[in-house]
Formats: sequence, C-alpha cells, structure tokens
Amino acid sequence: MSESSCKLTCKSIDSVLIVGGSSGIGLATALILAQAGASVIIAGRNKEKLQLAVQALPAGVKTLVMDASQKASVTEAFEQAGEIDHLVLASGSGRGVGNFPTLNVEDVRLGFEEKVFPHFVCAQAILPYLSEKGGITFVSAVSARASMPGTSGIAAANAAIAAWVPILARELAPRRVNAVAPGVIDTPWWDFLSEEQKNRLFTEYAQLTPVGRVGEAADIAGAIYFLITNTFINGQMVICDGGLSLGMNAA
Repeated sequence: MSESSCKLTCKSIDSVLIVGGSSGIGLATALILAQAGASVIIAGRNKEKLQLAVQALPAGVKTLVMDASQKASVTEAFEQAGEIDHLVLASGSGRGVGNFPTLNVEDVRLGFEEKVFPHFVCAQAILPYLSEKGGITFVSAVSARASMPGTSGIAAANAAIAAWVPILARELAPRRVNAVAPGVIDTPWWDFLSEEQKNRLFTEYAQLTPVGRVGEAADIAGAIYFLITNTFINGQMVICDGGLSLGMNAA
C-alpha cells in the first residue's frame, strides 16, 4: 500500500459525540477515541453518571446532559455541542425479551421507545451539525440476525436500526452511515441478573461461541473505532459476536 493510500484510510479522528457514553460500550468507545486524540463528548440523561464516567477517561472529554427520547432536549443539546464529525449511538434497551406466545406487546413497545425512537431522533437532529467528512455509527445487536428463540421483541427493535443503515448511507451521502451488531457482551446491560445467574449464562454462551468467550465492551469499541476511521466503509453492519450467530443461524 502506498503512503498516500494509507493516509486516505487512516485519517485522524476529529470530534465525536457518543450518546450513551457513560457506561458499557459507549464508555469503552469514548476511551479508545480519546486515547487516539479525538475530541470526545459523552451524552446521557444522568449528570452524576456522566461525571463519574469522565473520571475514568483522559482529560478533555466533555459531557452533555440530555434525554435522547425527547426531541426538544436533543435539539437543545446538539445546538450546544455545535459541529461534530461523528455521532455514535450506543444507548440500548433490554425490553422485548421472552418467548413469543407470552411476550407482552407493551414490553416490545417500550423497547422501541427506549432504543429505536431515540436513535431516530438523535440521527435526525444531528444533521445540521454533522460535517460532510464524518457520519453516524449505530449500535444495533446480533439479535437482529441470529434467529435466537426468545428474542423476537428485542430483535425487531435492533433490526429496525439495522434496516436504516444502507438507506441512510445513500440518502445522507457523502456522510457515512454504519452499524455494529454486538453479541453477548459483559456490560452493565446484564445487571438485572444476579452475579451467579450472569456467570452461569456467560459460561453457556462462551461454550456456544467459536472464540470460546463472551465479549467485552472494548471489543465493540474497537469495531466502532474501525468504522469511524476507515473512510471507505459505508452502509455496512459489522457483526462483532465472536461467531455466536453462526451456530444460531445453522440451528
């Protein structure tokens, strides 16, 4: 590879706004980007949680308090942040898990309200401030493609986000739009389980995963970093699940 082509694909990172950046995948992404020299803003609803997160990050990372489900709050926050190069949407929801015959439609609805609609609102509201050289990276989930029983509700929400990616990549060009689909990742998302339950579940998933382990937030952060820095990738969803979905789809 020539030096000039390397410069095209390994360009420096400028400014990044991470919604859901105070914990889990969002926090790990803030760390890797800040260490790479990016100007990073982490956004979330809880001011105290954001302040705690900043203490674990390099100096210079800023915070932005907003409610991603409320358009007025998002619009005001993004106006305050000003122009940025990349938006990372890492907020999530655990709603919509359960066997379909008994799945509560209200729980599925809440899953869309907690993840799908906030992602939509944020992606739309950032456009006046999003530079043409940058783009948006969504965090979907492997449930959108893995055909796992008991995930129909949460899979529907993540599939909705995945469906936007190729459409927005063309509609918002020359900005780039991509997504990462994490598998089973050891983050606070699983805190609804006891430590014993979580360890047992992670052991089971590790045995089903070709790489022999569940993921870490840093694994997904690395995939997001890759999508942001490689300027020739557009309209793609990168599955980062250690190969878990291969076995699920084969079944």
